[in-house]
Amino acid sequence: MSAWWCELLWTGERLLDGVLVEADGGQIARIEPGLPRPSDADLLSGLVIPGLANAHSHAFQRALRGRAQSGRGSFWTWREQMYELAERLDPDRYRRLATAAFAEMALAGVTTVGEFHYLHHGPGGTPYSDHNEVGRALIEAAAGAGVRITLIDACYLHGGIDEPPAGAQRRFADAGAAAWVERVSELEDGPGTRIGAAIHSVRAVDPASAAVVASWARDRGRPLHAHLSEQPAENEACMEAHGATPAAVLARVGAVDERFVAVHATHLTPGDVAILGVAGAACCLCPTTERDLADGIGPARALVDAGARLALGSDSNAMVDLFEEARAVELDERLASGERGRHLPEDLLRAAAADGHACLGWPEAGRIEPGAECDLVAVDLAGVRLAGIPRDDPVPGVVFAAGAADVRDVIVGARPVVAGGRHVSIDVATELGEAIDGLT
Repeated sequence: MSAWWCELLWTGERLLDGVLVEADGGQIARIEPGLPRPSDADLLSGLVIPGLANAHSHAFQRALRGRAQSGRGSFWTWREQMYELAERLDPDRYRRLATAAFAEMALAGVTTVGEFHYLHHGPGGTPYSDHNEVGRALIEAAAGAGVRITLIDACYLHGGIDEPPAGAQRRFADAGAAAWVERVSELEDGPGTRIGAAIHSVRAVDPASAAVVASWARDRGRPLHAHLSEQPAENEACMEAHGATPAAVLARVGAVDERFVAVHATHLTPGDVAILGVAGAACCLCPTTERDLADGIGPARALVDAGARLALGSDSNAMVDLFEEARAVELDERLASGERGRHLPEDLLRAAAADGHACLGWPEAGRIEPGAECDLVAVDLAGVRLAGIPRDDPVPGVVFAAGAADVRDVIVGARPVVAGGRHVSIDVATELGEAIDGLT
C-alpha cells in the first residue's frame, strides 16, 4: 500500500482539502479528505490533478522544434521537412528520440500518450524482419519514460487520393488494408500498453480500405482515430473524388461511432459537426500545432453542443504543454468569435484528463477516485505564474496560467516518475539534445 497526502486535490469533478490518497497496486484504493498529514504518507503540495492524456502525438516530430517554425509557407511546405526527417530515422534512433520525447511529456504531467504511428517500414518501404519493429520501439520508449501508451497504428496506403506513395511515404505504406490488418494484429496489449487503430486520412486511405480498418477496430473494441479535415485542400480533393466531405465518407463506411476520434476537425461543415455529434465521437484538437502550421481554428463549441467530446494532443510536439493546449481551445475561439467564456475551465481540464484517456482506450484513468488508475499530478501554486490565485477555486488559474514547468510531481500507476520537477531516471534535456543532434 502506497499513500500520499495532498494539500489540495481536484478529483476531476470537485475540489477537496487535506486529502489522503492510498493505492493498492496501481489503482486508487481510498480517498479521504479533511485529514492531517499522516507520518507515513508522502507530501504532494500545491494542487493535485488527475494524470493528463496527450491524445495525439507524433514523437519523431519533436526533432523539428526550432527548425520548422520560421520562414514562409504552409502545412504543405512543413510536410516536406517532416518527410526529410522521417527518411533519417531507424528503429534505434527512433526509440531513443521517443523515450526522451515521452519523458518530456511526463515532466509536463502527461501520464498516457496516444502515439499516432505511421513510420512503419525501412527505407524505400522495405519491411523490417519484424514488421512491427518500429511500433515495438515506441512501446519500449514509453515504458522507459514511465508513461502509458496507446499505440495508434495508422493504415497508410496512398500518397494522395488515387496516387501511389512516393519518397518517405513509402516507409508509411502497407501493401493494402489486408496487409495492415495482418501486421497490426500481431501487436498485443501489455502492461501500460494498449493498441488502437487509425485511418491516417481520406488522402491516404480509400473508402473501401477505411471500411476494413473500421471493421477491425470495431470487432476488437479498439479506439479508431483519423486525421480529419485538417486542411481545406483535403476537403476539396475529397469532394472532387467522392462527392462528400471526409467526415461523410468515413461515416458511410461505418467508421464514425462512439469510439471514433477525429483529429484536428478544423474545417468542418455544419453537416460534419452533426455527424460527429450524433455519433458521440471525440474530437482531438491540437491547438499549438494547428496554429504553428497555420491550419486554422476548429469549431470546438459547436462540436460540444452537437454532442461530441473533446480531447487534446501535442501533435508535432512543437510544444509539450497540455495546459497551453487546454486554454488555447478557449482563447483561440475567443479570437474567432469575439466572445469569451465559451468553455468552462473545468471542462477544458477534463478534456486533458478523463476525456483524453477515454478516447485512448483507458476509461479507468484521468480521474481521482477509488478503482481508478493512481495517476497524480502536483502543480506548484507558489511559483510566479500561479502565486496569488484563489486557493478555494484554483482550477481556472491553473488552466489559464499554468505551464508545464509548474508540474512538480507525477505519479503513474502509483509509481513516482517525476519528483521535484525532475524525471526520476532520465536527464531529459541531455537525452533530447543528444537524440536530436544525431538526426539533424
